[in-house]
Amino acid sequence: MDASVDDDATLMLAYAQGEASAFDTLYARHRGTLYRFLLRSARDQALADELFQETWSRVVAARSRYTPQAKFSTWLLQIAHNLLVDSYRRKRPMADGDEAEQALGNLPAPGHEQPEHVLSDFERRRRLQRAIEALPDEQRTAVLLRLENDLSVEEIAEITGVGRETAKSRLRYAMNRLREQLAE
Repeated sequence: MDASVDDDATLMLAYAQGEASAFDTLYARHRGTLYRFLLRSARDQALADELFQETWSRVVAARSRYTPQAKFSTWLLQIAHNLLVDSYRRKRPMADGDEAEQALGNLPAPGHEQPEHVLSDFERRRRLQRAIEALPDEQRTAVLLRLENDLSVEEIAEITGVGRETAKSRLRYAMNRLREQLAE
């Protein structure tokens, strides 16, 4: 494990004791990961910006209560995920199955894609990005946490507040969908 990850908890505890530079280090270390997670999960820059600020505000507010029970990055992403879920609930109190249909409707029409052998690395990454964006919210979150943050199923379950088997299923369904999308 990276030494910087090991001392995140130490930095947070130092920040709780009033060492502002410890927060600056944590912020510099985790801002990119947090923002990418929020932007790709929310798919709305204004919402991602708002949740990014709110997540860090919550970290600041919780500094005196912080106890290193999980990796700092796991704790940080859990705060962000909970804020994201809360924002969905405020906007759509009764979520329905139409979201997946809408997302799938945003995929490029068959016949408008270039042949596989001509695709550049950029085009392959863009196709993967579009396929991830088309996943239902829970599956997209699980995939982003796994692929971009290299988190375990247990950590994904902890962040998203579900059981290990549920997190594992979401990840499995998402990966199967991605394989199908990218095989087309």
